[in-house]
Amino acid sequence: MKSGFKLPPLAALTVAFFVVVCGCGAASFSTNAFSDAFVATGPSGNLSANNYGGGGALAIAAGSLPLGEFQSVLQFDLAGARNSFDAQFGAGLWTVQSVTLQLTASPHNNAIYNNIAAGQFGVSLMQNNSWVEGTGTAGAPTSDGISFNSLQSTYINNATDQALGTFSFGGGSSGANSYTLGLTSDLIAHLLAGDDLSLRLFAADNVVSYLSSSRANARAQTVRP
Repeated sequence: MKSGFKLPPLAALTVAFFVVVCGCGAASFSTNAFSDAFVATGPSGNLSANNYGGGGALAIAAGSLPLGEFQSVLQFDLAGARNSFDAQFGAGLWTVQSVTLQLTASPHNNAIYNNIAAGQFGVSLMQNNSWVEGTGTAGAPTSDGISFNSLQSTYINNATDQALGTFSFGGGSSGANSYTLGLTSDLIAHLLAGDDLSLRLFAADNVVSYLSSSRANARAQTVRP
């Protein structure tokens, strides 16, 4: 039996999970991020302490670009997916077939961002879910949530975070883009347990600049197992 789960898209990101259950058919479940933020260095590191969790966009950009490096983080609640699949197939009687992350590209609309450019970006699973989204925006940053500095010093663990893949961005400023994530042991474990899932998106080359809609935007994010 196959079962899958889709997460509805939000303005910025969508993660979808598809689950396979032995002998019975397919099901899907979708969910949106409940927290997200981008963090930035700025051209000279002067933005590294700022929070940008309340704005309408998420950003990924290479550190070699004129306006500096951008990374984004998103957090999903997977309890609904687990409960849905347990109800359909029985607790523990289903397996994950695929997980898809969907991002909705957004146009460049603020001087803080690098110009949109095609390139490669990476996605990793973060073990530390304690980061705070914050309320800052591109036009009015705050200090009440995650920043580039705190992401690097507190929330990234190079020894335990798991790489979920490197992906190509075509350079567009509209439309939904889907990326199939690697089925690592911790991604499967988070889904089976119905835990919160934090993802980090970052440049994987020295040219990419990707702007997508955040959960505060009408276009959204989604996760599908």
